[in-house]
Amino acid sequence: MKAGEDRLRGRRGHERKRAAGAGPDHDLPFTGRVIVTLVYPRFQLPHAALAVLYGAGRSTITRAAGEIRPLLAARGFAVPGEAGVRLRTLADVFAYAAARGVELRLDGTEVQVRRPRAGKPGRRAFVSGKKKQNTKKATVITDGEGRTLWAGAFRPGRMHDQTAVRTEGIAGLFTQFPQVKAKVDAGYRGLAKEFPDQVQAPPLKPKKDATPEETAAYEAERHKQSSERICVEHANAEHKQWRALQRCLGRREHFDETFLAVAGLVSDRAAER
Repeated sequence: MKAGEDRLRGRRGHERKRAAGAGPDHDLPFTGRVIVTLVYPRFQLPHAALAVLYGAGRSTITRAAGEIRPLLAARGFAVPGEAGVRLRTLADVFAYAAARGVELRLDGTEVQVRRPRAGKPGRRAFVSGKKKQNTKKATVITDGEGRTLWAGAFRPGRMHDQTAVRTEGIAGLFTQFPQVKAKVDAGYRGLAKEFPDQVQAPPLKPKKDATPEETAAYEAERHKQSSERICVEHANAEHKQWRALQRCLGRREHFDETFLAVAGLVSDRAAER
């Protein structure tokens, strides 16, 4: 709860004027607050509708989500076969992959979000060149079985996938852990050029005057690399079974925590496979 108190202190600009715990009691028990927090991203029901379903006020539902969502987001990601161990940072993932000999799969995904109001600085940063919508991007890392190991590098939709993950220091981690290998799509070709022995991107398309044999070899290699990398796409599809990650109708500032909370829960289930 310290993170929530820090946020409130920053918003107020001063310390609280009454003791912690003062004010009205919760109308929902802790289990109820967890449930309504999970129901919202799963089905994206309005808080007013959840208030009617649970017999509470709308503000109670909003407060419950604001309390529980950061706790879920901070849980990290489950490690297959190692109960109680959680990966929380990109460095954790690389250390785990190096220790266990896991080959990583890396991919970016984006979700449509609410458009910033007119005249707000940075409004154009959310316009995705690919989707032609206002989006936020996230980077997802899985193992070869498609089990989510990490999600993060949240950036506005205009930023390139590779730029987003580079700002998280991934190049330095590939240097620090030379034994870690990863398969990526064409959007990360720059990383593949920088670390050719560690990062594998799809092969370059042959020129127009290529022979049929060269074209056939390219198609076979491209198909093989795609088949080995497709599991991270399946992980993204698992995340987007939750309605809030299909199109986020809530506040943009809550998107990162919502994505982390959902991805952490998905990793719990995937780790059992």
